[in-house]
Amino acid sequence: MTKAAAVMSVAALVLASAGCAKKSTDSAESSSGGDECVAEDSSKKVGMAYDVGGRGDQSFNDAAAKGMDKAACELGFTTSESEAQVDESEAAREGRLTEFADAGFNPVIAVGFAYSASVAKVAEQYPEVNFAIIDDEFAVADNIANLVFAEEQGSFLVGAAAALKTESDHIGFVGGVETPLINKFEAGYAAGAEAVNPDIEIDVTYLTQPPDFSGFNDPAKGKTAAEGMYDGGADVVYQAAGGSGGGVFEAATAADAMAIGVDSDQYLTADESVRDVIITSMLKRVDVAVDTYLSDVDGGDVPTGLTRYDLEADGVGYSTSGGQVDDVKTDLEDFKAKIIDGSIKVPTKP
Repeated sequence: MTKAAAVMSVAALVLASAGCAKKSTDSAESSSGGDECVAEDSSKKVGMAYDVGGRGDQSFNDAAAKGMDKAACELGFTTSESEAQVDESEAAREGRLTEFADAGFNPVIAVGFAYSASVAKVAEQYPEVNFAIIDDEFAVADNIANLVFAEEQGSFLVGAAAALKTESDHIGFVGGVETPLINKFEAGYAAGAEAVNPDIEIDVTYLTQPPDFSGFNDPAKGKTAAEGMYDGGADVVYQAAGGSGGGVFEAATAADAMAIGVDSDQYLTADESVRDVIITSMLKRVDVAVDTYLSDVDGGDVPTGLTRYDLEADGVGYSTSGGQVDDVKTDLEDFKAKIIDGSIKVPTKP
Protein backbone atom coordinates (compact mmCIF):
# COMPACT_ATOMS: atom_id res chain seq x y z
CA MET A 1 0.00 0.00 0.00
CA THR A 2 1.37 3.41 -0.97
CA LYS A 3 1.38 6.20 1.56
CA ALA A 4 -1.23 8.08 -0.44
CA ALA A 5 -3.47 5.04 -0.51
CA ALA A 6 -2.91 4.53 3.19
CA VAL A 7 -4.00 8.08 3.96
CA MET A 8 -7.12 7.64 1.79
CA SER A 9 -7.88 4.42 3.64
CA VAL A 10 -7.46 6.16 6.95
CA ALA A 11 -9.75 8.96 5.90
CA ALA A 12 -12.44 6.37 5.18
CA LEU A 13 -11.90 4.60 8.48
CA VAL A 14 -11.65 7.53 10.87
CA LEU A 15 -14.78 7.90 12.93
CA ALA A 16 -15.34 11.25 14.56
CA SER A 17 -17.21 11.18 17.84
CA ALA A 18 -18.37 14.05 19.98
CA GLY A 19 -17.20 14.10 23.56
CA CYS A 20 -20.69 14.53 24.95
CA ALA A 21 -22.25 11.09 25.03
CA LYS A 22 -23.56 9.84 28.36
CA LYS A 23 -20.78 8.34 30.46
CA SER A 24 -20.85 4.56 30.81
CA THR A 25 -21.68 2.99 34.14
CA ASP A 26 -21.62 -0.62 32.90
CA SER A 27 -18.20 -1.43 34.34
CA ALA A 28 -17.79 -2.15 38.02
CA GLU A 29 -14.65 -0.06 37.89
CA SER A 30 -16.32 3.01 36.45
CA SER A 31 -16.33 6.06 38.69
CA SER A 32 -18.37 8.26 36.41
CA GLY A 33 -21.50 8.02 38.54
CA GLY A 34 -23.69 8.30 35.43
CA ASP A 35 -23.29 12.07 35.09
CA GLU A 36 -23.81 13.69 31.74
CA CYS A 37 -20.73 14.57 29.72
CA VAL A 38 -19.67 18.10 29.09
CA ALA A 39 -20.02 19.56 25.61
CA GLU A 40 -17.14 18.90 23.28
CA ASP A 41 -14.48 21.54 22.76
CA SER A 42 -13.41 21.66 19.10
CA SER A 43 -10.09 23.21 20.12
CA LYS A 44 -9.17 20.02 22.04
CA LYS A 45 -8.82 17.12 19.64
CA VAL A 46 -7.37 13.69 20.36
CA GLY A 47 -6.82 11.02 17.72
CA MET A 48 -6.49 7.35 18.61
CA ALA A 49 -4.89 4.78 16.31
CA TYR A 50 -5.97 1.30 17.43
CA ASP A 51 -4.16 -1.96 16.90
CA VAL A 52 -5.73 -4.80 14.89
CA GLY A 53 -9.25 -5.50 16.12
CA GLY A 54 -9.98 -1.92 17.09
CA ARG A 55 -12.83 -0.78 19.28
CA GLY A 56 -15.02 -3.75 20.06
CA ASP A 57 -12.28 -6.34 20.67
CA GLN A 58 -13.52 -6.66 24.30
CA SER A 59 -9.91 -6.45 25.46
CA PHE A 60 -6.85 -4.27 24.79
CA ASN A 61 -8.26 -1.78 22.29
CA ASP A 62 -11.49 -1.45 24.19
CA ALA A 63 -9.56 -0.56 27.34
CA ALA A 64 -7.84 2.27 25.47
CA ALA A 65 -11.18 3.40 24.07
CA LYS A 66 -12.67 3.46 27.56
CA GLY A 67 -9.93 5.81 28.75
CA MET A 68 -10.38 8.13 25.80
CA ASP A 69 -14.16 8.13 26.19
CA LYS A 70 -13.86 9.03 29.86
CA ALA A 71 -11.51 11.93 29.11
CA ALA A 72 -13.74 13.10 26.29
CA CYS A 73 -16.73 13.03 28.60
CA GLU A 74 -15.13 14.81 31.50
CA LEU A 75 -12.79 17.19 29.68
CA GLY A 76 -14.65 17.86 26.44
CA PHE A 77 -12.12 16.47 23.95
CA THR A 78 -13.31 15.95 20.40
CA THR A 79 -12.18 12.44 19.44
CA SER A 80 -11.43 10.56 16.27
CA GLU A 81 -10.27 6.97 15.83
CA SER A 82 -8.99 4.51 13.28
CA GLU A 83 -7.75 0.93 13.44
CA ALA A 84 -4.92 -1.10 11.96
CA GLN A 85 -5.67 -3.88 9.50
CA VAL A 86 -4.15 -7.36 9.49
CA ASP A 87 -0.83 -7.47 7.61
CA GLU A 88 -0.92 -3.78 6.73
CA SER A 89 2.29 -2.04 5.69
CA GLU A 90 4.37 0.33 7.77
CA ALA A 91 3.32 3.04 5.33
CA ALA A 92 -0.30 2.48 6.35
CA ARG A 93 0.53 2.99 10.01
CA GLU A 94 2.52 6.12 9.20
CA GLY A 95 -0.33 7.37 7.05
CA ARG A 96 -2.83 6.89 9.85
CA LEU A 97 -0.76 8.95 12.28
CA THR A 98 0.03 11.58 9.65
CA GLU A 99 -3.67 11.96 8.85
CA PHE A 100 -4.41 12.75 12.47
CA ALA A 101 -1.55 15.25 12.73
CA ASP A 102 -2.50 16.99 9.49
CA ALA A 103 -6.11 17.27 10.68
CA GLY A 104 -5.05 19.11 13.83
CA PHE A 105 -5.40 16.30 16.33
CA ASN A 106 -3.05 16.83 19.25
CA PRO A 107 -2.31 14.58 21.03
CA VAL A 108 -2.27 11.42 18.94
CA ILE A 109 -2.31 8.10 20.79
CA ALA A 110 -1.04 4.87 19.21
CA VAL A 111 -2.33 1.66 20.76
CA GLY A 112 0.26 -1.11 20.66
CA PHE A 113 3.97 -1.77 20.13
CA ALA A 114 3.44 -2.36 16.40
CA TYR A 115 3.29 1.44 16.01
CA SER A 116 6.79 1.93 17.43
CA ALA A 117 8.65 2.72 14.21
CA SER A 118 5.84 4.80 12.73
CA VAL A 119 5.39 6.88 15.90
CA ALA A 120 9.12 7.59 16.02
CA LYS A 121 9.14 8.68 12.38
CA VAL A 122 5.96 10.77 12.39
CA ALA A 123 6.78 12.42 15.74
CA GLU A 124 10.03 13.66 14.22
CA GLN A 125 8.13 15.10 11.26
CA TYR A 126 5.59 16.84 13.54
CA PRO A 127 7.57 18.15 16.53
CA GLU A 128 4.68 20.42 17.58
CA VAL A 129 2.31 17.45 17.99
CA ASN A 130 2.33 15.33 21.13
CA PHE A 131 2.26 11.56 20.71
CA ALA A 132 1.68 8.73 23.18
CA ILE A 133 2.31 5.06 22.49
CA ILE A 134 1.08 2.18 24.60
CA ASP A 135 3.28 -0.88 25.24
CA ASP A 136 6.45 0.47 23.68
CA GLU A 137 9.63 1.90 25.20
CA PHE A 138 11.68 2.27 22.02
CA ALA A 139 10.05 5.19 20.21
CA VAL A 140 11.83 8.01 22.02
CA ALA A 141 11.58 11.77 21.43
CA ASP A 142 10.79 14.95 23.31
CA ASN A 143 7.18 14.79 22.08
CA ILE A 144 6.53 11.08 22.79
CA ALA A 145 5.10 9.56 25.98
CA ASN A 146 5.66 5.82 26.46
CA LEU A 147 2.89 4.22 28.52
CA VAL A 148 3.93 0.72 29.57
CA PHE A 149 2.80 -1.88 32.11
CA ALA A 150 4.14 -4.59 34.40
CA GLU A 151 2.06 -7.30 32.72
CA GLU A 152 4.12 -10.00 34.38
CA GLN A 153 2.95 -8.87 37.84
CA GLY A 154 -0.76 -9.05 37.04
CA SER A 155 -0.20 -12.34 35.21
CA PHE A 156 1.50 -13.76 38.31
CA LEU A 157 -1.70 -13.18 40.27
CA VAL A 158 -3.97 -14.88 37.74
CA GLY A 159 -1.44 -17.71 37.45
CA ALA A 160 -1.72 -18.20 41.19
CA ALA A 161 -5.51 -18.10 40.84
CA ALA A 162 -5.35 -20.79 38.15
CA ALA A 163 -3.22 -23.05 40.34
CA LEU A 164 -5.53 -22.51 43.29
CA LYS A 165 -8.68 -23.26 41.25
CA THR A 166 -7.55 -26.15 39.05
CA GLU A 167 -8.77 -29.62 39.91
CA SER A 168 -6.37 -31.40 37.57
CA ASP A 169 -3.10 -29.57 38.41
CA HIS A 170 -2.91 -28.93 34.67
CA ILE A 171 -3.42 -25.47 33.17
CA GLY A 172 -2.72 -23.68 29.88
CA PHE A 173 -1.64 -20.39 28.30
CA VAL A 174 -2.60 -19.15 24.82
CA GLY A 175 -0.61 -16.20 23.50
CA GLY A 176 -1.69 -14.30 20.41
CA VAL A 177 1.72 -13.64 18.87
CA GLU A 178 5.05 -14.69 20.34
CA THR A 179 6.71 -11.36 21.09
CA PRO A 180 8.73 -10.14 24.10
CA LEU A 181 5.59 -8.37 25.34
CA ILE A 182 3.41 -11.49 25.35
CA ASN A 183 6.31 -13.49 26.78
CA LYS A 184 5.89 -11.29 29.89
CA PHE A 185 2.33 -12.55 30.31
CA GLU A 186 3.47 -16.16 29.97
CA ALA A 187 6.41 -15.73 32.37
CA GLY A 188 4.32 -14.13 35.09
CA TYR A 189 1.51 -16.66 34.71
CA ALA A 190 3.86 -19.61 35.02
CA ALA A 191 5.67 -18.06 37.99
CA GLY A 192 2.40 -17.44 39.83
CA ALA A 193 1.13 -20.95 39.21
CA GLU A 194 4.42 -22.52 40.28
CA ALA A 195 4.48 -20.39 43.45
CA VAL A 196 1.35 -22.29 44.46
CA ASN A 197 2.31 -25.68 43.03
CA PRO A 198 5.88 -26.23 41.78
CA ASP A 199 4.77 -29.45 40.04
CA ILE A 200 1.84 -27.99 38.11
CA GLU A 201 1.68 -28.85 34.38
CA ILE A 202 1.45 -25.81 32.09
CA ASP A 203 0.71 -26.03 28.35
CA VAL A 204 1.83 -23.07 26.25
CA THR A 205 0.76 -22.21 22.69
CA TYR A 206 1.25 -19.10 20.55
CA LEU A 207 -1.16 -18.67 17.66
CA THR A 208 1.27 -16.95 15.26
CA GLN A 209 4.85 -15.78 15.01
CA PRO A 210 6.00 -12.29 13.90
CA PRO A 211 5.62 -10.77 11.39
CA ASP A 212 2.23 -12.49 11.27
CA PHE A 213 0.12 -10.60 13.83
CA SER A 214 -3.18 -12.23 12.89
CA GLY A 215 -2.94 -14.22 16.13
CA PHE A 216 -4.45 -11.23 17.89
CA ASN A 217 -7.62 -11.35 15.78
CA ASP A 218 -8.41 -14.98 14.97
CA PRO A 219 -11.02 -16.43 17.36
CA ALA A 220 -11.20 -19.70 15.41
CA LYS A 221 -7.49 -20.32 15.90
CA GLY A 222 -7.79 -19.40 19.58
CA LYS A 223 -10.64 -21.89 19.98
CA THR A 224 -8.67 -24.69 18.33
CA ALA A 225 -5.61 -24.06 20.51
CA ALA A 226 -7.67 -24.07 23.71
CA GLU A 227 -9.64 -27.15 22.67
CA GLY A 228 -6.37 -29.06 22.41
CA MET A 229 -5.43 -28.02 25.94
CA TYR A 230 -8.80 -28.90 27.45
CA ASP A 231 -8.85 -32.23 25.60
CA GLY A 232 -5.37 -32.90 26.98
CA GLY A 233 -6.46 -32.47 30.58
CA ALA A 234 -6.04 -28.76 31.34
CA ASP A 235 -9.02 -27.24 33.12
CA VAL A 236 -7.95 -23.57 33.25
CA VAL A 237 -6.57 -21.62 30.25
CA TYR A 238 -5.31 -18.01 30.36
CA GLN A 239 -5.40 -16.15 27.07
CA ALA A 240 -3.31 -13.11 26.15
CA ALA A 241 -4.52 -13.07 22.58
CA GLY A 242 -6.62 -9.97 21.97
CA GLY A 243 -9.65 -10.68 19.81
CA SER A 244 -8.67 -14.35 19.54
CA GLY A 245 -9.51 -14.76 23.21
CA GLY A 246 -13.19 -15.09 22.39
CA GLY A 247 -12.43 -18.45 20.84
CA VAL A 248 -10.72 -19.58 24.05
CA PHE A 249 -13.86 -18.73 26.00
CA GLU A 250 -15.98 -20.71 23.54
CA ALA A 251 -13.71 -23.72 23.97
CA ALA A 252 -13.91 -23.43 27.76
CA THR A 253 -17.71 -23.31 27.61
CA ALA A 254 -17.87 -26.40 25.42
CA ALA A 255 -15.47 -28.24 27.72
CA ASP A 256 -17.26 -27.12 30.90
CA ALA A 257 -13.89 -25.77 32.02
CA MET A 258 -12.43 -22.47 33.21
CA ALA A 259 -10.75 -19.57 31.41
CA ILE A 260 -8.94 -16.36 32.37
CA GLY A 261 -9.37 -13.11 30.49
CA VAL A 262 -6.92 -10.31 29.83
CA ASP A 263 -6.59 -6.52 29.75
CA SER A 264 -10.25 -5.69 30.48
CA ASP A 265 -12.58 -7.33 33.00
CA GLN A 266 -13.84 -9.79 30.42
CA TYR A 267 -16.52 -11.19 32.68
CA LEU A 268 -18.20 -7.84 32.01
CA THR A 269 -17.22 -7.36 28.36
CA ALA A 270 -17.44 -10.85 26.83
CA ASP A 271 -20.58 -12.32 25.31
CA GLU A 272 -23.05 -13.45 27.96
CA SER A 273 -22.95 -17.00 26.62
CA VAL A 274 -19.34 -17.46 27.77
CA ARG A 275 -19.13 -15.27 30.89
CA ASP A 276 -19.65 -18.04 33.40
CA VAL A 277 -16.36 -19.74 32.46
CA ILE A 278 -14.27 -16.59 33.03
CA ILE A 279 -13.08 -16.94 36.61
CA THR A 280 -10.94 -13.78 36.56
CA SER A 281 -9.10 -11.46 34.16
CA MET A 282 -5.64 -9.96 34.31
CA LEU A 283 -6.45 -6.26 34.42
CA LYS A 284 -4.13 -4.06 32.43
CA ARG A 285 -5.47 -0.60 33.10
CA VAL A 286 -4.85 0.94 29.72
CA ASP A 287 -7.96 3.02 30.34
CA VAL A 288 -6.35 4.58 33.42
CA ALA A 289 -3.14 5.31 31.52
CA VAL A 290 -4.99 6.96 28.62
CA ASP A 291 -7.31 8.97 30.87
CA THR A 292 -4.40 10.11 33.06
CA TYR A 293 -2.35 11.10 30.04
CA LEU A 294 -5.20 13.15 28.55
CA SER A 295 -5.95 14.77 31.90
CA ASP A 296 -2.32 15.86 32.13
CA VAL A 297 -2.41 17.17 28.58
CA ASP A 298 -5.58 19.11 29.37
CA GLY A 299 -3.90 20.56 32.45
CA GLY A 300 -0.99 21.82 30.38
CA ASP A 301 1.58 19.38 31.78
CA VAL A 302 2.13 17.14 28.76
CA PRO A 303 3.85 13.87 29.77
CA THR A 304 6.87 12.65 27.84
CA GLY A 305 9.17 9.70 28.31
CA LEU A 306 8.49 6.47 30.16
CA THR A 307 5.66 5.86 32.62
CA ARG A 308 5.33 2.30 33.94
CA TYR A 309 2.06 1.15 35.49
CA ASP A 310 2.66 -1.72 37.94
CA LEU A 311 0.84 -3.30 40.90
CA GLU A 312 1.94 -0.57 43.27
CA ALA A 313 0.51 2.08 40.95
CA ASP A 314 -2.66 -0.02 40.46
CA GLY A 315 -1.78 -0.26 36.78
CA VAL A 316 -2.28 -4.02 36.67
CA GLY A 317 -4.28 -6.43 38.79
CA TYR A 318 -6.98 -9.08 38.68
CA SER A 319 -10.77 -8.94 38.51
CA THR A 320 -13.26 -10.45 40.93
CA SER A 321 -16.48 -10.05 38.92
CA GLY A 322 -18.61 -13.15 39.14
CA GLY A 323 -17.22 -14.09 42.53
CA GLN A 324 -15.34 -17.14 41.30
CA VAL A 325 -12.04 -16.22 42.95
CA ASP A 326 -13.52 -14.91 46.17
CA ASP A 327 -12.46 -18.12 47.94
CA VAL A 328 -8.79 -17.58 47.03
CA LYS A 329 -8.70 -13.78 47.26
CA THR A 330 -6.81 -13.81 50.58
CA ASP A 331 -4.01 -15.82 48.96
CA LEU A 332 -3.93 -13.53 45.93
CA GLU A 333 -3.78 -10.41 48.06
CA ASP A 334 -0.89 -11.94 50.02
CA PHE A 335 1.02 -12.55 46.79
CA LYS A 336 0.18 -9.01 45.64
CA ALA A 337 1.62 -7.50 48.84
CA LYS A 338 4.80 -9.53 48.49
CA ILE A 339 5.30 -8.39 44.90
CA ILE A 340 4.79 -4.76 45.89
CA ASP A 341 7.24 -4.94 48.81
CA GLY A 342 9.82 -6.77 46.72
CA SER A 343 9.66 -10.12 48.53
CA ILE A 344 8.65 -11.73 45.23
CA LYS A 345 10.49 -10.81 42.04
CA VAL A 346 8.40 -11.69 39.00
CA PRO A 347 10.30 -12.77 35.85
CA THR A 348 9.66 -11.05 32.54
CA LYS A 349 10.91 -13.90 30.35
CA PRO A 350 9.71 -17.54 30.27
